[in-house]
Amino acid sequence: MTSPLAVLFDLDGTLVDTEPYWLAAERALITSFGGTWTDAHTEALIGAALPAIAAVLRANRVELAPDVIADRLHAEVLRECRRGIPWRPGARELIAALLADAVPCGLVTMSYRPLALAVTSALPRGCFATVVTGEDVEDGKPDPAAYRLAAHRLGVSPEQCVAIEDSPAGIASAEAAGCLVVAVPHHVPIEPARGRVVVDSLADLTVTGLRSARCTADWL
Repeated sequence: MTSPLAVLFDLDGTLVDTEPYWLAAERALITSFGGTWTDAHTEALIGAALPAIAAVLRANRVELAPDVIADRLHAEVLRECRRGIPWRPGARELIAALLADAVPCGLVTMSYRPLALAVTSALPRGCFATVVTGEDVEDGKPDPAAYRLAAHRLGVSPEQCVAIEDSPAGIASAEAAGCLVVAVPHHVPIEPARGRVVVDSLADLTVTGLRSARCTADWL
């Protein structure tokens, strides 16, 4: 099996611990309209695209247009990130190692471009050869379109990519596209599966390990 040629990173929950920001913003919006936040909302909304999140909130008494909901949530999370980016352990070190080894990387997030750029601008220039955001695809995760687009922009097939994800929606997106997935669970558990590697932390990953990851996953 050919070694992967590119690495595709999720953003929220994987590189940066912004999921609490998203969940807090979603909870505040629901409760401001008299709705009730539940644990089911927490599990369902982690990793989801903003249109899907807006649909859930509208079903829970948030009487706003979907684009208004999305813009309000995004603005709140962006405001929090501008106060300080909550990096996940090992994130910056792994990205720097991949850059030093000339491994092409892409960012694949359902957040909007201003939030993605707020994070990437805090990294060395050239870390990401492409950035795919929620505005770039009609159907967000778990649809595979975002990962397919990122691979296309990098000039490789999805099968030649390792996707690093933390959420069920993101993992489903990457696997449907054909990527090998390295899952780094954070807020929700992720089970091992064929074609998927589960690790405890980004700090456990190395460039050499990612280059051989597909061979490892084929034995699962």
